[in-house]
Amino acid sequence: MLIAAGAVLGGGLLLLWGVLVALSPGKPPAFRDDAGRRLPRSISEKLCVQINGVEQGMFIVGKDRFRPVLLFVHGGPGMPEYALSLRYPTVLEDLFTVCWWEQRGAGLSQGGELPLHGLTMEQLVSDTLTVADYLRARFRQEKVFLLGHSWGTALALQAAARAPERFRAYVAMAQVTRQLDSEKEAYAYLLDAYRRTGDRRMVAALEANPLPEMSAMPPAYRALRDEAMHRAGVGTTRKMRSVFSGIFLPVWASRVYTVREKFALWRGKWSEHSTRMWNRLLTTDLPALIPRLEVPAYFLHGSFDHTVSYALAKAYLTRLEAPAKGFYTFAGSAHSPLFEEPERARRILRDDVLAGTHALADRG
Repeated sequence: MLIAAGAVLGGGLLLLWGVLVALSPGKPPAFRDDAGRRLPRSISEKLCVQINGVEQGMFIVGKDRFRPVLLFVHGGPGMPEYALSLRYPTVLEDLFTVCWWEQRGAGLSQGGELPLHGLTMEQLVSDTLTVADYLRARFRQEKVFLLGHSWGTALALQAAARAPERFRAYVAMAQVTRQLDSEKEAYAYLLDAYRRTGDRRMVAALEANPLPEMSAMPPAYRALRDEAMHRAGVGTTRKMRSVFSGIFLPVWASRVYTVREKFALWRGKWSEHSTRMWNRLLTTDLPALIPRLEVPAYFLHGSFDHTVSYALAKAYLTRLEAPAKGFYTFAGSAHSPLFEEPERARRILRDDVLAGTHALADRG
C-alpha cells in the first residue's frame, strides 16, 4: 500500500514538473497583427548585458523599435514586473520601446559573480545610469524616458537628478518620499479599516506591532503588512486580494521565464539583499535629498495607494523644482495605476509626457 501511494505521489510530482516545464519556455511573446503576422518593426528580446562589470538581465519590447525608448525601473526591492505587465497589460509598448531591466540581485540579474553582501543603493543608481547609456547607444537616441515604480522611484529619481542630460523626462508610479512616515500613515489607515469591519484577528495582529511608536519597522510587521494591505484593497492593485494569487501564481504561470529563472526570481524577492535595501529605503528622505530636477517630472498615483503615501507624494511634487511637472490622480487605482487604469495612463503618456506638457494633470 505504501509503495503504491509513493508511486502515485511520485507520478503526480513528475506530472506537475512536466506541466511547469511546458509553461516555462523562457521567451517573451512576439507582437502580431490581427492576422497573426509578426509586426515588422517590433522588438521582443530577452537578453543579458554587461552592466558595471556584471551580467544583468532585461526584456526589451515594443511594437515599433524606432519609437522613443523608456527604461522601467521596477519595485520591490527585488521584484521584477515584466511578467506582471503581461497579466495586467500596460500601454507602454504601444508608445515606447520599453526596457524592463531586472536590477542587480533580482530576477534574471542573479549569479555567482554578483557580490550582493556589500551592494548599496548608490551602486543600483549607478547601474540605472549605465543601463540608460546602453539603451542610448543601442537605439541611437540622445535621451531616453525614465519610469520608476515604488522602490524603483528611489533609484530612478536619483539617476535623473544626477545625470539629467541622459533623460527626456522622469515618470514616477507611486513616488516614494519618506517611507517610514508612509508606513506609519498606512498603519493608522489599516487599523481603523479593520476595526470598522470587525476583523478582530487582524486588529489584534496590528496592535501587537504598534508601528507609529517605533523608530524602525520590525520584521514581524513587514510579514503582516502585505496581507493587511491586499485584503483591504490598498496593495499592489485595488482588486488584488493576495500576493499569492495576484503575483506568485501569475509569475509561475508566465512563459517568459524558465523554471530555474522563476526560482531565482522568488529567491531574490526574499533575499537578505532585498531586506537590506528595504531598510535603507525606510531611512531615506528623498524630498530632502532631491529638491529639484532639471527634467520634466510626472507623478502617477492611485488614490487608494497605501503601499506608498499618496499625500506625501503629492506634497513632494508641489515643492519639487522642475522645468515642467504634473501630478495625476488615478481614482480607481491603488499602487499600480499603469496596470489598473491603462487607458488613462495612455492618454497621459501620449499627450503630456511625450509632448512635454502637463495639460491633463490635476488642478489645484
